[in-house]
Amino acid sequence: MLGTDVHPAHRTLSDIRAILLDIEGTTTPIEFVHQVLFPYARAHLRDYLSEHADDPEVCADIALLRREHATESSQSPPPGVPPWDPEAYVYWLMDHDRKSTGLKSLQGRIWEAGYRVGELKGKGEVYPDVRPAFERWRKAGKQIAIFSSGSVQAQRNLFTNTTAGDLSTFLSRYFDTTTGPKREPSSYRKIAAALGHSPQDVRFVSDVAAELDAARTAGMRTALCLRGPDQPDDSPTDHPRIHSFTELA
Repeated sequence: MLGTDVHPAHRTLSDIRAILLDIEGTTTPIEFVHQVLFPYARAHLRDYLSEHADDPEVCADIALLRREHATESSQSPPPGVPPWDPEAYVYWLMDHDRKSTGLKSLQGRIWEAGYRVGELKGKGEVYPDVRPAFERWRKAGKQIAIFSSGSVQAQRNLFTNTTAGDLSTFLSRYFDTTTGPKREPSSYRKIAAALGHSPQDVRFVSDVAAELDAARTAGMRTALCLRGPDQPDDSPTDHPRIHSFTELA
């Protein structure tokens, strides 16, 4: 059944205390992530691993990846998963767009290095309505937080270096897969508790209906973000739909 919760009244923020946002397809075009960030991490992976082989944090990422690989290999290994080798396994995870915590952490470190040397600085693309919405929501006393499969470090770097300037000052918290999977209700209960609110006082905005289903099961309000002319507006979901943050007021 198509959505019934589409009236503007169902998108009001008057009784909402916190706004939790996804990144890809919600604040940031998917194309930027897939055509800029992912290729950058892939191109610099080998050199980064070589140059930071003794870095304790990188070693911790590799250890996590090794545990993930062992778990995957001990069950029914997906076709093509390589024998354990950090570089080969990371390339395989990238090729399959896996939401691996170890991968996301390592990608975040590579992007951090890219921002530091100026190769990514100022390139964090966000939709034009994002900064005005952040300003409007903060003025209204709303707490703004991010929940993404990308690491917290990657999230901070992106919002500090956006095409609309430094937006990190508007954000109170960042959450990644160390909190839990994005399709599990328990993750959203943990986030609400970390924000100091009841789940029903939080509205989660994402372009993925399955994530919204989990958030709603946890008690959060939701909004399905449909960006661009190619996004279908007839998906079989009853989450209220928005095409711009201007609709959340």
